[in-house]
Amino acid sequence: MEPTLLQILLLGLIQGAAELLPVSSSAHVIVAEKLMGFDPSSPSMTFLLVMLHTGTMIAVITYFWKAWSRTFFSSAASLKSTIVNVGAATAATIVIGLALKTLIEKLLLHGSHQATEVEHLFGNLHVIASALLAAGVLILVAGSLGSRGAIPSVGLPSAIWIGLSQGICMPFRGLSRSGATISVGMLLGITRLRVEEFSFALAVVITPGVVALELKRLLKSHEASASPHQLLDQVGPGLIGMVAAFFAGLLALRLLSSWLEKGHWAWFGYYCLAFSGVVFFLASMGL
Repeated sequence: MEPTLLQILLLGLIQGAAELLPVSSSAHVIVAEKLMGFDPSSPSMTFLLVMLHTGTMIAVITYFWKAWSRTFFSSAASLKSTIVNVGAATAATIVIGLALKTLIEKLLLHGSHQATEVEHLFGNLHVIASALLAAGVLILVAGSLGSRGAIPSVGLPSAIWIGLSQGICMPFRGLSRSGATISVGMLLGITRLRVEEFSFALAVVITPGVVALELKRLLKSHEASASPHQLLDQVGPGLIGMVAAFFAGLLALRLLSSWLEKGHWAWFGYYCLAFSGVVFFLASMGL
């Protein structure tokens, strides 16, 4: 069953609103997909999710461009430092992300009757709920201990730690990427504004690679061949969702920046804990 236009628009709005808040957009979209009767682990739905991610990343670039111009791109030295830090963080993300993916597929999923790809955990509500619980605890700890950050910039060691936290999030839906990276940055003593800018700069860098991997997976799937017509059948709905995700993302970023500046970061942690309970309940009901 393929999603209707209304369902795609709804998923786009959910993705855009939740992606740029530290509450795990993937968890929200996957729960919504299950309630609509879709299989979140299918290549077509995971590719749609990545398309929605692309819409929010365009929103990130639009929202942060002026701030990045004042800080990361303000001089040749700043640009060089930014490239080194973002590169190191991205490398750390790839290393830990691939290592976890391999570990899960070779050890935890080895011999599974369903599949041996980590993507097949994406629809497991017990895993999602547990990840939401972990994210909520991390955000609460950061909101309590890291609220007085005074370091005005991200150094290389901090960039690597932030990149590692991003990599840990990659295989687990429900473990918020922005929640983890911003929380780790705050715990390292970096100012809230600067770690927010750095976190979303990393997201813009990593998203094209994720899109490429999902496109490759889609083409290899038995559900779709490499013919242009069948590919367009997947891309077209995704583009509609991207537009919805873009506008919802802009609004979400305004809320995130406002709550960070006001010291309300822990509120997102409470939400993650509450939503974790909801997902555990849905899992117990056999959704």
